Amino acid sequence: MMERRKPELELRRKPELELRRKPELLAPAGDMERLEAAVRYGADAVYLGGKDYGMRAAPGNFTREELKRAVELCHSSGVRVHVTCNTLPRNSELRGLPGFLRYCDEIGVDGLIISDLGVLSLAREHAPNVELHVSTQTGIVNYAAAKACYELGARRVVLAREVPLSEIREIRENVPAELELEAFVHGSMCVSFSGRCLLSNYMAGRDANRGLCAQPCRWEYFLTEKKRPGEHFTIAEQGEGTYIMNSNDLCMIEHIPEMAEAGICSLKIEGRAKSAYYTACVTAAYRRAIDFFFEHPGERLPAGILEETGKISHREYSTGFYFGGEPGETRDRGQYIREYQVAAVCAGREGEYVALSQRNRFFRGCTVDVLQPGGTFTGELTEIYNEDWEPIESAPHAEMKVYWKTDLPVEEGAYLRVKT
Repeated sequence: MMERRKPELELRRKPELELRRKPELLAPAGDMERLEAAVRYGADAVYLGGKDYGMRAAPGNFTREELKRAVELCHSSGVRVHVTCNTLPRNSELRGLPGFLRYCDEIGVDGLIISDLGVLSLAREHAPNVELHVSTQTGIVNYAAAKACYELGARRVVLAREVPLSEIREIRENVPAELELEAFVHGSMCVSFSGRCLLSNYMAGRDANRGLCAQPCRWEYFLTEKKRPGEHFTIAEQGEGTYIMNSNDLCMIEHIPEMAEAGICSLKIEGRAKSAYYTACVTAAYRRAIDFFFEHPGERLPAGILEETGKISHREYSTGFYFGGEPGETRDRGQYIREYQVAAVCAGREGEYVALSQRNRFFRGCTVDVLQPGGTFTGELTEIYNEDWEPIESAPHAEMKVYWKTDLPVEEGAYLRVKT
């Protein structure tokens, strides 16, 4: 079995915080490209899924060989790997599970994220060297349930998104110190309780509890009257319809100290089905935010860090249930807010030129916002050329190669963004 390298979690005493571990930043990885983005942009740990048993069937996920490569890549950078095994498997699916669990143990996976009690029992038997993490799908909302999970072998519980910080503090005070608490810090929220939803199954024949959610909560709905079936009435007073189950997105980037003080040791970013750019941008923003809050206690988060969360596609942000009340629904729009888009990705440097791979159309003279692991900066595309070194006014073709003459320190893999 390969040696596992785990970064030390820092212990620092700050005036307004109890002595807590600096929270782990846990980023999503839907495939190898997204995993590499998470590692490059500052994740302490990643969570990902194999081809089976995970709650996200849409992304590419990882073959067994890719899982092994992922563990090797992450451990070489001191990053932990948590593998999702959090579907509710049927009898027929259980037959292959012991082999999968043994393989995860063999290649050095750090944690298994599990929601089913039977799977938890099998994991204890077949993956004895891997930490067991109880999934948010289990719906842990109190300390009695958290302690019961600990007694069954869990090292960590991923709390239900419905639990406010005041109750998380109480859970932390009433469970063994060895039991870690993980909670979501950013991303899409599910309208159902702890993600246990049957709506997709009923309406689209796709079981959300087996990774196939069609997200019908995001669809547009109208009201009809029994005797007038052909007439649709909007549920809102104005507009083209209403999205009555369309939850706002979660964003807790300004409240990391409160989450740490409540006893949360791992801050989880939602989004295994989202793009590598999303993974890079959100991971980078939360990496900077965590480091800032623990290096500058009591200070407000700089605007530049906060603004990064607005440079991805998202629904209106909220703080979820963390401060009580309801997270809110985006009732008047079904579309994401898109203030920026990726124009190109840096493919390397050739002398005084930066090679770009186009992602969305951009024009000569436009201002680009560059995101790379070392930070962000802006530049102007004053001189751009096609692959035949001919001056061009725009880059209209998908993934076309473009040369940008600049002395800015743009790194390979950097994202160039333009304001929409």
